[in-house]
Amino acid sequence: MKKNNQDTSLFNTDIAPNKDFGIDKIKTTNVNILLNRVRLDQKRTLKKRIIFSFILAALVSALAVYFII
Repeated sequence: MKKNNQDTSLFNTDIAPNKDFGIDKIKTTNVNILLNRVRLDQKRTLKKRIIFSFILAALVSALAVYFII
C-alpha cells in the first residue's frame, strides 16, 4: 500500500525559480582589456606601415640604381 503523504518523485523539484540566473547577472566588460586591444592594434598598424614604406623606398631606390647603370 502507498502512503498518502509519501512524495512520488524525489527529483521532481520546482526549477522555475532557478532559470533566471543568467538574467540576474549584469554583463560587464573590462575597459582596460578593450584599451589594450586598441593599443595593440595601433602598434600592429604602425609596424605594417613602416615595413611597407621601407620596402617601397628600397624598391624605388633599386629601380633608380638599375636604370642609372
